[in-house]
Amino acid sequence: MNRIHLVVLWHMHQPQYRDPETGRYVLPWTRLHALKDYYGMVETLREFPKFHATFNVVPALGIQLEEYASGKFNEPWFSLAFKNADELTREDKAEILSRAFQLNHEHLMSRWPRFVELYEWSRPAGGAQALVTFTQRDWRDLQLLSQLAWMEESWLQKDELTSRLASKGKDYTESDKSALKEKQQELLRLILPAYRDAATRGQIEISTTPFYHPILPLICDSDVARIANPSTPLPRRAFRHAEDAREQLQLARRYHEKTFGTKPAGLWPSEGSVSDQALSIAAEEGFQWFGTDEGVLGRTLNVGFFRDSNGIPANADRLFKPWRVQFGEKSITGLFRDHHLSDLIGFVYSRMEAKAAAADLHSRLRAFGERVSSSQPLTVCLFLDGENAWEYYPGNGREFLREFYRCVECDPDFRALTASEAIASAGEVSTTTGIFPASWINANFDVWIGHQEDIAAWELLWDARDAYARAVDAHQKGRPGAPTETGIQEAHESLLAAEGSDWCWWFGPEHSTANDAEFDALYRKHLTGIYLALGQVAPEELAKPIKRRPEHALQLAPSGFLRIKVDGRASSYFEWLGAGLYSPERRGGSMHGRVFYLHEMRYGFEEDRLCIRIDTFAEAISELEDPEFRITVSAAEELVIVVKLQRGRLQEFAVEKARVCLLNLESVAVAAFDRILEVAIHRGQLDLKGQSKLRLGVALWHGGLPVDMLPAEGFLDVPLGEDNFAWLPE
Repeated sequence: MNRIHLVVLWHMHQPQYRDPETGRYVLPWTRLHALKDYYGMVETLREFPKFHATFNVVPALGIQLEEYASGKFNEPWFSLAFKNADELTREDKAEILSRAFQLNHEHLMSRWPRFVELYEWSRPAGGAQALVTFTQRDWRDLQLLSQLAWMEESWLQKDELTSRLASKGKDYTESDKSALKEKQQELLRLILPAYRDAATRGQIEISTTPFYHPILPLICDSDVARIANPSTPLPRRAFRHAEDAREQLQLARRYHEKTFGTKPAGLWPSEGSVSDQALSIAAEEGFQWFGTDEGVLGRTLNVGFFRDSNGIPANADRLFKPWRVQFGEKSITGLFRDHHLSDLIGFVYSRMEAKAAAADLHSRLRAFGERVSSSQPLTVCLFLDGENAWEYYPGNGREFLREFYRCVECDPDFRALTASEAIASAGEVSTTTGIFPASWINANFDVWIGHQEDIAAWELLWDARDAYARAVDAHQKGRPGAPTETGIQEAHESLLAAEGSDWCWWFGPEHSTANDAEFDALYRKHLTGIYLALGQVAPEELAKPIKRRPEHALQLAPSGFLRIKVDGRASSYFEWLGAGLYSPERRGGSMHGRVFYLHEMRYGFEEDRLCIRIDTFAEAISELEDPEFRITVSAAEELVIVVKLQRGRLQEFAVEKARVCLLNLESVAVAAFDRILEVAIHRGQLDLKGQSKLRLGVALWHGGLPVDMLPAEGFLDVPLGEDNFAWLPE
């Protein structure tokens, strides 16, 4: 049988969840996966010293792990989970109910009957019943179990405190919560040192990814997507910034060297995305190898790797080997993942008993050695995420991994090698003069540029990148009003973060999550940060969500004409009776790090005025320093009413049409703010010719950033005509 050189690469990645404005972690997944996966994945290998592996650590993940390890981080869910139960507000409790059960129920929740019990009790009335029936004991247990469920598997079994809390299972005290909080912080401090130690002893190789995880081929030239899929929709202006791609690589290399003490030899391009231009830059920057999927190799060589009934791929001798990609005098060597086996680990073996799953994988690998003819060892690559699969496995997948590592370590026909070791041991390496431009998903780029939401994101990025370039030019030429060097640097950081792949991953139809709105808002905040750092006004488009998923809301059409006294107060119950209503299902506070400020909107018509009322979450909005409302009414043209507050009072009121401020405001509109915002717009300011409806939306801005909107998806359609208790169309 042929010797098998097995290359296992675990890709460790989380997006940058840190809000660029507040420094708050909008989502907790970096911390939770750090506790559950990152430490244990590398420490498990210590039990199998002959099994060498490669770990890819994305720099944007690394800097978050460093901040968590320092203990100086701002994450609302962490604070709330360990808050004294006696001090929980009704809003706190609602957030706990919404966050605590966002985990795998079958494996992470079910090991604690008390956790399941609390979940079942929380379900009636969408959690409303639990808000009033849960006792302090219930809240303490839910807080602690929601954190204990994410703890490292070996600590649950062997660490004195963690295993004691796991065995206790219920009736937790505030002292128990404090102890677990300290234990989490202890574990967070161990993660990066564990990787450095494993690399120092030679058992693992650590590779890297472009700093903020961008799709390098698209950063170099977005039009390259058409090569892989000629029908892919493209932005109207190609994004072409190879200099940014190079900098993302340079930053990654510098971070890696600072953190792990050596320059990285290898590169896992974000999402396995490659092109000649991107790889040639990587080669010029000193990277020696890269990894991607078999689909990319198949399209490069124009061959298929279809499996027979035994799982043996066609052209296996061409798949199970490294390939050198030559660019003039520079070259870089590629390793290509076995897509089928990698997906078995990611999606199938979790449903099997651990020993049987490991034996099946081992036997499939042995079959390659027995049936594939080659004069060289077979370099078989298993590349996949190092965190996302394991919550679907019993015991976080640790038993499966141990069984598999043991099978390979005990088999004399196998060598588990790092990527660099495998390339050095492969013998003669074949050469190709180019690579097909594609990612590891369907050998194209459609996930990141194949839908109108993706296109909208790229158009906004193009505009921000262009504004940045013009500002840099003004700064270099010393023009009046040019941004400072500090402003340029801050804008550049926001730009690089906005180039990351994670934002477009969630746009379009392929992927969705309960946190779509947070990802969308974060992307637009990074773009807005570019303009703010440059001393410019961010475009209004950045207030509008890209992900067009309507939020659940109670919507009532107008049922009568109005008569409103614009004084910023709900003068009587009857004043707004008959108004249209848009009232989404949202709460104030910082659930998932997302704060809602706008509660609901009412609207309706008088004979000569359109009247609008905005109710806010008073406590949340009181925390903002000098926010401003921007109400947009679209007919044949767009009218924007800007209401600026100062210390909770109306400080400035303006009306813009075609981005020009109108004069003689008393004949245009009136506004007042006390407990609510009331605005009335005179009919003559709206061009209704040919219009059957108005479009209405309100955005709240703070510090130059759009922080909330009603409706979340942009605009509400308001039909005209007497049947709708509205003006007649003209």
